[in-house]
Amino acid sequence: MIRERAQAQFAGRREQVTQFAENLHTDPESQAQFLFHVRGVGGVGKSTLLRHWQELARAASAVTAVVDEGDVHDVPQALSELARQMAGQTGSFKEFDRAAEQYRRELEAANPVALAGETGAYGGEASTSSRVVAQAALGAASLIPVAGGVVSAVTNPDSAALGLDRLRAGARARHRRADAAEVSRAFVAELQRLCEHYPWVVLCFDTWEQTGRYLGGWLRDLLWEGAFGSVPANVIVVLAGRDELSERDWAPLRSQVADVPLDVFTEAETRDMLARRGVTESTVVETIWHLSMGLPLIVELLALTRPESAGDVTDGGNAVDSAVERFVQWITNPLQRETALACALAPQLNEDVFAAVAPREARHLWAWLCEQPFVTSRGNFKQYHAVVRASMLRQQRARSPQRWNEAHIRLAEIHGSWCAAAERALAPDKRWDDPWWRQSRLGEIYHLLCAEPTVGIAFALEQGVQAAGAVTAVLRQWTDTLQQAANDTAEPVLLVWAQRLQDAVAGEEPAVAALTALLAHGGLDSVTQAWAHTYRGYHLYLADQNEEAITELGRAIATDPGNSRAWAYRGNVHLWLNHFDRAAEDLTTALELAPDDARILGCRGDCHRQAGNYAEAIDDLTAALDIDPALHLARVTRGITHRMAGRDDQAREDLTTVVKIDPTNEWALVNRGVVHQKAGRYEDAVADFTAALEIKPTDALALLNRGKVYQKMGRYKDAVADFTATLGIAPPTP
Repeated sequence: MIRERAQAQFAGRREQVTQFAENLHTDPESQAQFLFHVRGVGGVGKSTLLRHWQELARAASAVTAVVDEGDVHDVPQALSELARQMAGQTGSFKEFDRAAEQYRRELEAANPVALAGETGAYGGEASTSSRVVAQAALGAASLIPVAGGVVSAVTNPDSAALGLDRLRAGARARHRRADAAEVSRAFVAELQRLCEHYPWVVLCFDTWEQTGRYLGGWLRDLLWEGAFGSVPANVIVVLAGRDELSERDWAPLRSQVADVPLDVFTEAETRDMLARRGVTESTVVETIWHLSMGLPLIVELLALTRPESAGDVTDGGNAVDSAVERFVQWITNPLQRETALACALAPQLNEDVFAAVAPREARHLWAWLCEQPFVTSRGNFKQYHAVVRASMLRQQRARSPQRWNEAHIRLAEIHGSWCAAAERALAPDKRWDDPWWRQSRLGEIYHLLCAEPTVGIAFALEQGVQAAGAVTAVLRQWTDTLQQAANDTAEPVLLVWAQRLQDAVAGEEPAVAALTALLAHGGLDSVTQAWAHTYRGYHLYLADQNEEAITELGRAIATDPGNSRAWAYRGNVHLWLNHFDRAAEDLTTALELAPDDARILGCRGDCHRQAGNYAEAIDDLTAALDIDPALHLARVTRGITHRMAGRDDQAREDLTTVVKIDPTNEWALVNRGVVHQKAGRYEDAVADFTAALEIKPTDALALLNRGKVYQKMGRYKDAVADFTATLGIAPPTP
């Protein structure tokens, strides 16, 4: 069906179709372009052309993948979806999966209530760890042969350590960006591997006017700067969007871009397509040509109605609405017609949503709906073409506002019930991380806004505060849901909020900007205000604005002293600044409010560890593990505490337990390696440090300690290599 429609729709556009196909039979090293930009108005056929090109590419033994605005809210999310699709064609993406999992773990560890920050995870205060790195790495310079001898380290280790401490300012924000870059580098490495075995890899980005907001800079860095490694010549990138590429942003790549503008059909192309559908009566063809304005999608819909006279083609009014209405009327089965209209209310459809939105007696029509020409697949969901759906929504809202409200309220209630069911197995702070719960909550928000915009906005903004406490991709999904509701209802209050929040999440610190807007304009109740200040403080902390974070968390506490998370976050900021007494006070208050919160217990245990109070640390960490035995960070931190207290057997036991459960836990491997190193088990130590470096090649302490072990073993060449690599990694310059 797709191939038939694509061939019919593009019969008159052989130049655009063959341009891409010819590229697939060109030597990659000599191809003129590697980036195709398909552009045109909605309904002109961009997505259809992309699907046709994918078929051509796969026929040429290429590996293909496509993402659109439903898949993309940040770079790692988009890369994960592309990798998933390509892995389905070629097998596992092991290196990418490992980098993506490491990135996920680092994001989790960046939570201020998580344990053991990136320096603290290895034990010791910041200044101590900096001094260790400086002394060991600089001392290693004495091993480097120069003109038949060796040089002595002339740099003062204390001065170097002080410099390292200064350079730690900004480490958290850079660390997050660096980890995202690691995911990109792993993705490029997988592309390099694929291109050795397949003639082409074709990556498609649909609805570029949306996806480009988050991927534009990354894609330019990838293709022009080579920031993440060399992209093979047999990688083709296809963008499809409404607008031309900005000359300011894309000028350096302009010679590599094949611009593919899709204009509306000419009269000859319209006649050709209609003839293929058996529509040849001259007055009918003339009427369709004028009514459709040459939009291929509208020509397709009108042709499918098999009009026998010009009177069978509705004219006048909005051309798109008239064409869609004519097509719906052509569905002669009343139940099918009612089903098609009812399902337009849902932005995304699967069988569960279909069962909720379709008439009860139409449950057997799912397969029929999926075959309709305006329905396409997107991941595990189906969706209407945006132009067709918008027209159906306009008609339903205008004809019966009461039925419109009742239907959306019913759908909101169903999505809310799905949320409630999912919550039974989810901790409150894990809900936004769960895809099914998140999808259900966003559906609930969307349908409430469509039913009662002025009432639903309060709930939507309250939920937006909570979404801002999650990763940026989740926040952007929430803002996109608000934008969708604004577009579908044209309600002024929603349009204002949608624009305000889209502007906020487009900046450098999207969560801080969004929360600032919500606090300034949202009319939030005191409890929600406190959460907004709490999460704003959290993101300021991640942006290395520590004093501002403490101030903001103080506002949260003043607004709602019962918010345990605000106390815990402020305690962790104090811990980062080595204010151990203040950190312990805040964390203790948090535990008085939430005595069974294992992560806060673990965080206070880490505070005691860094302050040198090992007995208190062990007590808290053990209590945390009694509550949540799966809290691996607490077990790693307890292992580190045992090691620092000289209880090496207990340390090895804890760290080995973690490694058995999660062999990719880099921190456990590094610290167990240190335990082996101290006991003189050099081969075991090297094995652990090497395993950690396979997970994260830029782990400075794994490199440093492996170098020290090599030095003990007399493997000086290997030691010099590791020490040299360490000096190049720890820490990055600001």
